[in-house]
Amino acid sequence: MHKQQPDALLLNSKIEEWMRWDRNEKTRGEVHTLVTEGNVAELERRFMSRIEFGTAGLRGRMAAGISMMNDVVVIQTSQGLSNYLLACQPEVKERGVVVGFDGRHNSKKWAHFLAAAMIRKGIPVYLFTNVAPTPFVAFGVKHLKAVCGVVITASHNPKQDNGYKVYWDNGAQIVSPHDKKISQSILESLEMDDASWDISGVLTHSLRKDPTAEVEAAYFDELSKYVQYKQQNSSCDLKMVYTAMHGVGWNAVQSCLLTFGFPPCIPVKEQMLPDPEFPTVTFPNPEEGKSAMNLAIKTADENNLSFIMANDPDADRLCIAEKNDSSGEWKIFNGNEMAALLGWWCWHCHQLKGSHKPADSCYMVASTVSSKILLSMAELEGFNFAETLTGFKWIANKTIDLENARKTVLFGFEEAIGFMVGSLTYDKDGVSALGVLYELAAYLNRQGKQLHQQLETIYEKYGHHLNNNSYFICHDKEKIKHIFTRIRTMSGAPDTYPEELGGVKVKYVRDLTTGYDNEQPDNKAILPVSSSSQMITFTFVNKAIVTLRTSGTEPKIKYYSEIRGTGSKLSKEELSSSLNALVEAVINELLEPKKNQLLPKSE
Repeated sequence: MHKQQPDALLLNSKIEEWMRWDRNEKTRGEVHTLVTEGNVAELERRFMSRIEFGTAGLRGRMAAGISMMNDVVVIQTSQGLSNYLLACQPEVKERGVVVGFDGRHNSKKWAHFLAAAMIRKGIPVYLFTNVAPTPFVAFGVKHLKAVCGVVITASHNPKQDNGYKVYWDNGAQIVSPHDKKISQSILESLEMDDASWDISGVLTHSLRKDPTAEVEAAYFDELSKYVQYKQQNSSCDLKMVYTAMHGVGWNAVQSCLLTFGFPPCIPVKEQMLPDPEFPTVTFPNPEEGKSAMNLAIKTADENNLSFIMANDPDADRLCIAEKNDSSGEWKIFNGNEMAALLGWWCWHCHQLKGSHKPADSCYMVASTVSSKILLSMAELEGFNFAETLTGFKWIANKTIDLENARKTVLFGFEEAIGFMVGSLTYDKDGVSALGVLYELAAYLNRQGKQLHQQLETIYEKYGHHLNNNSYFICHDKEKIKHIFTRIRTMSGAPDTYPEELGGVKVKYVRDLTTGYDNEQPDNKAILPVSSSSQMITFTFVNKAIVTLRTSGTEPKIKYYSEIRGTGSKLSKEELSSSLNALVEAVINELLEPKKNQLLPKSE
């Protein structure tokens, strides 16, 4: 008889523990099948490491095992979160927790598991009865003065995924050290019993309230303060096609249009209501471009309309498309272009109000991989620009810090079509951004202009800001680690980054994984450093910037690039050619996609 190896014994014990915990016949069946087939590699992947709880909460594929999203993981996470709240939030039993969910498979059930875990600890729960946009949960935490908010969503991820997103008592996503402390609390709260699985009385429990009516009324009342031209909007000639991308945005957007005074829009009927199968799109993310927007364009063409607005499935992101009146060609705006328009509009509206708040007390905020167009505006107009790490948690928390210092934040964004107009919510918000951007488009329409024309006007004033952003897919974490280690040791020693790429000299390197930044006198980065994610930024002598980073929620190596034309004598075409050549060199010389078998973004 062969003696089992320690790893095999550990794996077996974890599987046995899982089968003792799990009451879901589907996921139990998955594990039984893997065991019967002897699929050790897959069992190890499922059970030898736990899904990581980070500042984005949880996000992953729905399947059996402690490394996946499932009933067991959600219940254990909720038990850990409830215990952490009891330990560090003295008023949790008075102020409660807001819980929402999207239309994905399992989202409603998991929201109920979460609510039940809180109720068992005597914590009041504001649990939405039906699906809700993610921004409503963020707003709800602030409005209801709750100590925490959770929304069960995987945003724009593929249909196989789901997630668990956590907000703190300030209405923004959690930041460290809360993530690490919640993660530890989860590990101390793994045991489950019959009560852990009982959600039968959640909706009627005395500690549960439905916040829907109050939150929606307060949200749209607050949003009305951002409306500038309600009377003119009511007779708007610019009709709009809207797609919810099989998500939760439709009802919220109807209320948004009413708030701004706009007439009803034309929906993409096939994508109007929540559908967890996302049957008409491969990826339910409008940022993917025409592959996600084909049906919306078809609907617009059939109705002879030239303007499209799209939310992602949880309605925290916004994308727009416009048909050129002259050429008849459709343009899908990227996040940086939309930010240029919204940034200009927010400054226009601030001036329109004749605000008593001077420019030097006003701010716009963007993540470090996003366009510096707001910086160029700030330099010319006299307001301030603040840069943060990638991720809206940083933008939101920076906004809160500035407001606590009695500053006014007019606008914040990240290039991944995430926008925060004012501080209605301390997170990206595709509903409020839709109303504001529609009003901007209608304003231009009354002047006989389209959005692409106004974008050129903005660039003429503040300088062209050209971008080339995309990604490669890589499921091999060790390969990703090797790629970035090679970049850091080009000469064989640590911190020996490439000095030239594509014939263009590198001026500065900032590595927010290691903390190296040779633009600073002591070579130490000013922005926060995280060793758990990869992020290196190159600044070139030709004013181009290229950043390589890994995604926190998807198996991607992303690249972001921009060249600022401010003060340059080069034409737009020359700037574009220069940037594209540089990006190609960065990809080929540093990422080596063929050698590393990286999969490019699907067109």
